[in-house]
Parts: sequence; C-alpha cells; structure tokens
Amino acid sequence: MGGISRRDFLRLGAGAAVTLGAAPLLTNVMAPAALAMPAKTARVAAVKGDDLYKMTREILEAMGGMGNVVHEGEKVFVKPNMVTLPWAQYNNPFVKGECTKPEILITVAEECLKAGASEVIIGDGSQMPQFDWSKAKTLDGSTDLVQAAASLSEKYPGKVTLACLEVDTPEWIDVPTGISLGKVAVSSLVTRADRVISVPVAKTHEWAGMTLSMKNFIGITPLKRYGWEHSRAYSRDVLHRHDYKPEQISQLYFDLTAAAKPHLAIVDFSIGLEGNGPTIRGGKGGRTVNVKDRLGSWLLLASTDPAAADATAARVMGHDDAFVNRVLGKAPEQGLGVISEESIEVVGARLDDLRLKWQPAKIITER
Repeated sequence: MGGISRRDFLRLGAGAAVTLGAAPLLTNVMAPAALAMPAKTARVAAVKGDDLYKMTREILEAMGGMGNVVHEGEKVFVKPNMVTLPWAQYNNPFVKGECTKPEILITVAEECLKAGASEVIIGDGSQMPQFDWSKAKTLDGSTDLVQAAASLSEKYPGKVTLACLEVDTPEWIDVPTGISLGKVAVSSLVTRADRVISVPVAKTHEWAGMTLSMKNFIGITPLKRYGWEHSRAYSRDVLHRHDYKPEQISQLYFDLTAAAKPHLAIVDFSIGLEGNGPTIRGGKGGRTVNVKDRLGSWLLLASTDPAAADATAARVMGHDDAFVNRVLGKAPEQGLGVISEESIEVVGARLDDLRLKWQPAKIITER
C-alpha cells in the first residue's frame, strides 16, 4: 500500500543514490563557501500501510536499500525512543504511542545484518538506569526484542545487541554544546559506531514542541549525571535547567546530533502522541494518536537528512513554517540539513495528502 517502488525511486535520478551512499551530511564545521551556496534539495521518502515489517522494508528500499547506508563489517547503532519502556509491565507504551515500535527495529536490524553489519546495537537511555528489553513486544504480542535479537544473531553472521545505555556504556564522551552547560556527555556506543540510525516515534512535546529524530538523541546522555540523582522526576532536568525554551532545547539536540552523526532517520507515524507529550502521565500529558484513524493507514518517513526528516514530520503534524523555523531554524546553518519545504522533495506521496490534524503541545516556557 502506498509505498514508492524501487523503479520509481531510481527514476528520480542517479544523484539520489550517490547522495545516499556518500559520507554523512553532518559535520561540526562548515566551510564558508558551503555556507554561501544554496542548500541542495533533500529527499524524504514516505510509505503508507498497515504492516510495519513490510512498510519498513519498503521505506528502506525507497532509500536505495540498506546497502547504501551500511557496509560490510560495520558496527551500527540504532536509537529508538523507549522513554517509558521501564514501566511496560503496567501500561503498554507501544499501544499508547510513547515508544518506537519493535517491528520497525527488528526489520532495521535484520536489513543491517543482510548488508553485512558485524553488530547492530539497539540502545537507549530511557528514564531508568536499567530496564527489561523483553517488555518491548510487537503490537500483536508475537515476539519481543530479546527474542528477535537472539533469532537474528543466530540467523546471520553478525549479531544484535540490546543496550541500556546508563549501565552498558563503556565510556562517556564529552562533546561541546551551545547551551549553558558548555559540554554534554554522550555514550561511546554511539560516537564509536560506524553507522547511526535514529528511529523516533512521532510525538509533540511540552518543552521542545516536538520530539523527532534529532531530539531523540537526548537519550544518549547519562541519566545519573543529568537527572537520576538530581531530579524529582525520571528525566534529565539538569540539561534543561537554564535552557528550557524550545529554541534553547533545540540547540542541545542539534549538538547531540552533530556528535552522533546519524546516517539515516526513520520516523514512526503508526501510533504516536499529540498534545503535551512525551508521555501520557495518567491522562495529564499527551494523548494517543493512531494515525490509521486519521490517514486511513500508518505512515513511515525516512531520510538521510535528519533536519529534512524532522521538518517534514512537523508539517505532517500540521505545524506551520513559523513553528518549524522557531524549533529547527538553526539546523541548516549548523550543517544538519535543510528544513524549507521548497528544499525537500517528498517521494512516495504528496505532502499535502499526509498532513494530519495533530493537537500541538501547549509549550511550557517558564519553570
């Protein structure tokens, strides 16, 4: 249903394949000449359907295949949003729309192994130091990430590893940030990976406005250092203590994205959250959105340009250009990609046919 075929993708031009197979778009320093030149057009693929396994394979095919991203012998880090997985035994965070669906992660991991990856690490910091990955069950309950990781590791020469970053990170690497902290620590499992893939679930957010592929990297920072022993809540409040406006928070996740250097972003528009996410919090936070109820099908977006992926996802959520520029406006000048609608080609669907009624967050600007 609704996905772009490989034939159609290739018809768009060989230039796309060259771009997808090239080095990451991200760099900490841009040459003055590059800043003066018009941004190149980015492509965002869109696939609709009701089978997340199939949709994930189709979105990767639309991007030219995982072989254009991952190469033989490489170690891949896959970053989902597992914010409330530690409490999955009480409420299913996948059905509620709080966490990235395991079906997508299982398929991404398998395609990485097919492309020759030596190891695929699926990891997140979440909101507890350690959590049970077996609680990350598919929507039909037929399997979970622990079972799937074991099965894939047996089937292919490479292996799949599940990491709770707080306890499984070998070393925390300090990277510079433009917020008041001056530097922020990130997991070496991310910085030392050969390839990084961000797989967020689409949600609006009461502090940042929205949480998508770039903000997803806040989960690669240490919970103990930024919140576990310092906060009344299970969050990294220290990161936002003096930088809590959306344009300030966005600088933090721009810096984290620059450190992670993602090669691919896949945005999960199956079941997400509208309103004041990132969680439901007993009915006081966000509200579950089953995209199938509003679009007639689920949706995945993917791009090798993280800023383009997030800007397009924001427009699918109904945000206007003023909002996109407020939250993502500094991303292009920092070398993270493009955000203007005119610079982004959506393939596989018309953007106007994907726009949804999605309740925005009432952004908290004072604390």
